[in-house]
Amino acid sequence: MQIFVDTVEEYISQIPEERREAFRKLLETVDRNLPKGFQQTMQYGMVTWVVPMETYPAGYHCAKNTPLPFISVASQKNFIAFYNMGVYADQKILDWFVNEFPNHSKKKLDMGKSCIRFKKVEDITYDLLGELCQKISVDEWIAMYEKNYKK
Repeated sequence: MQIFVDTVEEYISQIPEERREAFRKLLETVDRNLPKGFQQTMQYGMVTWVVPMETYPAGYHCAKNTPLPFISVASQKNFIAFYNMGVYADQKILDWFVNEFPNHSKKKLDMGKSCIRFKKVEDITYDLLGELCQKISVDEWIAMYEKNYKK
């Protein structure tokens, strides 16, 4: 289930009712914990926090004139997805997250390269995701991106 709309509120209105409150709480968790300088927008059919073009005019190399994405949150068909490019770009942060997860959840970590999946809203680890959001500043993310991905 991919939702393509222009605003966050439109996106939330398309999410199944039983997920909306948890989804809003997850967005608030990111907003409250993300270092200054990131900007919330809609990108690739997800609520995404990006480095604005004013801050990083080079933008995202995969899509010309597109702000550099950092964190995205999406309601997929069978789960809520939390994408954090920092865990993909920095092995130390990935190791920290994987080791810390069992201290916050009794569930097995369901994770891809940058995607953390929560099949049930009651399993979302808001505190841990908030901590993860605090790990990388805008300047640190730009430096990691340039070192690892920018060609």
